[in-house]
Amino acid sequence: MAGDVRIFPLRGTPDHVAAADASFAGDMVIAVASLFTYPEMRHIKDSIALGKARFPYVPGLLFFREGPFLTRALRGLDIVPDVVLFDGQGIAHPRGLGLAAHMGIVLNMPSIGCAKSRLIGQFREPGMTKGDWSYLYGNGQGSSPIGAVVRTKTLKRPVFVSPGHMTDIESSVRVVMQCAGRFRIPEPVRYADILSRRLKREMKARQ
Repeated sequence: MAGDVRIFPLRGTPDHVAAADASFAGDMVIAVASLFTYPEMRHIKDSIALGKARFPYVPGLLFFREGPFLTRALRGLDIVPDVVLFDGQGIAHPRGLGLAAHMGIVLNMPSIGCAKSRLIGQFREPGMTKGDWSYLYGNGQGSSPIGAVVRTKTLKRPVFVSPGHMTDIESSVRVVMQCAGRFRIPEPVRYADILSRRLKREMKARQ
C-alpha cells in the first residue's frame, strides 16, 4: 500500500479539520474523532467507536490495531473533514506507511501525521520559537525529506510532522501550525486524546 501514497500540496483551503486518536482499556479500544472548523479551530462535535482489539500491539503496525476503530469514528462524523490529523507517523516510517498514511489511503482523504517523537530519520534542531521548523530526512546520505520537525510552542520540545496522503510536507506544517494553540500538541489531536482518555477512565470505573 505504500506505493498508493500520493504526496502533493493540499488542494484548496480546508473548511473543516478532524483528528482521531485511540485509548485502550485492556483489550477494548476507545476511538475518538473530533471535528473542528478551520482555520478558526471551533470545536463542532465528536464521534466515538468502541470494540475489542483483534491485533496485538506491534510498533510500526498501529493501523492493524487501531485503524478499524478510527475509521468507524471518523465515518460517524456528520461533516466530512477536508484533512485529518493523527497522533502518529505519515510517510516518516520504516515502510513509508505509518498510521496517518495508511488511514489516508483507506479513507481516500488528505491525512497528516503529528507524532510526539521521531520514529526514523535525521534532522537539524529547529529554532526555539513557535513556528520554527526544519526538515526531517530519511536515513542515509543524500536522502530526501520525509517530514518536518516543528516547534509548535516556544521553548518546548518539537513535534514530528509528516504527510500521510494527498498532502505534502509544507502543507502539513501549515495545517499543524494553524491548529496549534496554547499547547504543544495541535488542538484537535489534543482534544481527541483527552476525550478518549476520559472515556477510558469512565469505562474502568464501571468495571
